[in-house]
Order: sequence, then C-alpha cells, then structure tokens
Amino acid sequence: MTQVSNPGFAAYLNRRIVICVFTGFASGMPLYVLFQLMPAWLSDGGVSIKEIGLFSLATIPYTWKFIWAPVMDRWVPPFLGRRRGWMILMQVPLLLFIGALGMFEPAKSIWLIAWLALGIAFFSASQDVVLDAYRREILPDRELGLGNSVHITAYRVSSLVPGSLSLILADGILPWSVVFWITAAFMLVGVGLSLAVKEPDTEIPPPKHFGEFAVAPFLEYLERRGWSKLLLILCFMFLYKLGDNMATALAVPFYLDIGFTKTEVGLVAKHAALWPAIFGGILGGVLMIRIGINKALWFFGVVQVVSILGFAVLADTGPVLWLLAAVISFEYLGVGLGTAAFTAFIARETSKVYAATQFALFTALAAVPRTLANASTGFFVEAMGWYSFFLLCALLALPGMLLLFWVAPFRAGNQE
Repeated sequence: MTQVSNPGFAAYLNRRIVICVFTGFASGMPLYVLFQLMPAWLSDGGVSIKEIGLFSLATIPYTWKFIWAPVMDRWVPPFLGRRRGWMILMQVPLLLFIGALGMFEPAKSIWLIAWLALGIAFFSASQDVVLDAYRREILPDRELGLGNSVHITAYRVSSLVPGSLSLILADGILPWSVVFWITAAFMLVGVGLSLAVKEPDTEIPPPKHFGEFAVAPFLEYLERRGWSKLLLILCFMFLYKLGDNMATALAVPFYLDIGFTKTEVGLVAKHAALWPAIFGGILGGVLMIRIGINKALWFFGVVQVVSILGFAVLADTGPVLWLLAAVISFEYLGVGLGTAAFTAFIARETSKVYAATQFALFTALAAVPRTLANASTGFFVEAMGWYSFFLLCALLALPGMLLLFWVAPFRAGNQE
C-alpha cells in the first residue's frame, strides 16, 4: 500500500498552508458569534437558559447546506470566479448581520434576533461550503492532514474574538451595540482573503440542467464507495463529534452559571485555550503526516472523550480559576486534535470536481447533533445538573469511536 512521504516542516511554509490559516479564521468567526457571544449577550439580557439552548435551532442551515451546495459548485458569479465570487457574496452579509445584532434588546426583540441569527447561520454555512471546496482544491492529498489541522487551529483561534475580546469589552467597557460592530469588523479578514487569493485551476464539468448536476456529486460518490460504505461513513460522521458538540454547546453559560465573571471567562478561559489550540493544530498536522489520518482519528478521539470529562470535574469543583484554565487548555488540545483529524477524513472522502457539494453533505451531517441535540442541552442541564450532563456527553462520544473499526481501521496504511 502506498505510504505518504514526509515533507517535513517545509510544508508549513508554502502558500497553500498559509491560506488555510485565513480560511479557518473566516470560517470560525461567525459560528463562535452564535455559540459564544450570543449566549452571553442573551443571558446578560435576561433570556432563560431554556430559550438560549433553543437558539441552537437557528443554526439549522449548517445541517441543510448540501441542498444549495450544487449551485455553488456549478454557477459562477460574474466577478472573481467560482470560489472567490461566492466567498465575498457570503462574507459581506455576515459582517452586516453580526453588527446589526447589537441594535436590539434581547428581552424585547427575541424573535427578530432569532431571524438575524438564522441569517448569520445561513451565510456562514454557505461560506463554509465554498471555503471547504477551495481548500480541497488547492491542497494535494499529502497535505490534507496538515492543511486541515492548520485550518482547524485558526478556526478555534478565531473564537478569541467573540469569546474573549468581545466579552471583555462588554463587561462595562462598551455597550453591546458597539461590541457587535467591532466583532463584525473581523470578518474583513475573510473579505481580504477573497480579494487576495487566486482562483484554483479545477476543471468544471460542462453545464447541464439543474436536476442532473444536483445529483451528479452523489452518484459519483456512490460509484466510488458503494452503498454500504456510504451508510457507515454517514453514521460515523453523525456520531464522532456528538458528545463533544453537546458538551461545548453551552460552555459560556456554564462558566457564568458556576460563578465565573465575564472578564474571567474572557481572560482565563479563552487565553488558556490559545496556545493549546495552536500547539494541538501543529501537532495534529505533523502526526497525521507520520501516522496517517486513520490512526489519528483513534488517538485524537480518545483524548477528545477524556477532555469532556474535564468539564464534569469543573462542574463538581466550582469556580476555581486554575482548574478552569487547565480544563479549557486540555479541551482545546484534545478536541482540536479530534476535529483536525475528522475534517481531514472528510476532505479525503471528497472528489475535487464536486468538492463543494460532497464536503457540504458530510459536514452538514456532522452538524446535525450540534443543531438538534444542542437545542435540548438546556433541558438536559435543568433536569440533570451540569455534572451528570457532562458524563452523559462522554458516553455519547463512544459509539462514534466504535465505528472506527469499520470506517478507519487502525492498522490500515496512511492513505486509508
């Protein structure tokens, strides 16, 4: 079986890997606005924990993005090209919608805020479709692990804006209305990326009617893998990140609920995550070059499950700052590693010709637990308490690990 050659650290210096830094930051920013900044803002505005949990339903576009992904695969905007044109068409509305959130009071305009959140999720999910496709097209197969690790690292580092800087600014320094516009301005990173990069040289199949090109990506995958492999992989993609997604869905309200202040969350929790996230991303990329994606899914998945248990320890102990820093550091290291391997696995399963649609289908399925299961997390917490809730999340992470026996055998070579 063909083995992946080791390009060494020189791979970190090429333009493709640098681009992955910016795709990760632009992709992560809107999601962390929805999952970190908005819950803190809603909680500060008097919205109940049940209603905050239900706001996860606003992120349903992440689950259904594969429906419109074929259009983004085949229709070329009249400016910048197929990938870059779609990038900027999604990024400008994201900037405006995020900034507009702070213009309203949560307790008085809850439904309008929900619609704005839905709009952010739609444009963010659509941006992910094109950014994932662009990254798949520019990365050769030998760099998928490294490139996606860098992407995930930057993705998580982007959380420092809505989850740290914005929280600190909102803690008596600036009004929420100004904080949201400052947060939105960081989407200019994505706009700059769209204007600066080159369009990838990927051959697009001849245009056909919509019905045909909408199903072509799915038929191509079936011909390549078959029904049994497809069903196994779909189940795996749903379950592998289930426990992790649920455990982190209400992270900021959890920190506030057990007694930490917004400033402590901003300074300690988020900055404790920065270096582990960077280290985890680099380590994950290097290890995937050496051991392959399959073994990485096994090793990183175990660390991911253990990191969930750290939240249970924190829930049992209470607001201890050093423990908060330790738990968050390990969570960002472990879950960051697991996400990097998972994303590289998804990229490996896609073809370059239909990258947007196939990548969107797989990542959308992975977002189902984040969207639907997370909506129930508030009810679970109220019924079970934080400690039992995190134990449940750890148990829910195990079925995805068991499926690795079939979808990513440990003893397979680096390419499988």
